Amino acid sequence: MYLHLGEETVVRGKNIIGIFDIENTSVSKHTKDFLAVSEKNGNVFNVSYEMPKSFIVCSDGKEEKVYISQISASTLKKRSLKS
Repeated sequence: MYLHLGEETVVRGKNIIGIFDIENTSVSKHTKDFLAVSEKNGNVFNVSYEMPKSFIVCSDGKEEKVYISQISASTLKKRSLKS
């Protein structure tokens, strides 16, 4: 299964660690720290330059990537369940 995150970005379903609502989760200091460290390490990728609604954490066993998407977490979850 693959999940379309927006624009031209698709990830393998088995690589997804979590799908998070950016508005609700970015309030936490831990989440802010996680995103800051990921950004510093060059592991954050903007799928679109529209208003971000979610972030998706993926790992292929070697490296971790964080995708920032304009698609809501609930929509991405529904898409992942259909596949």
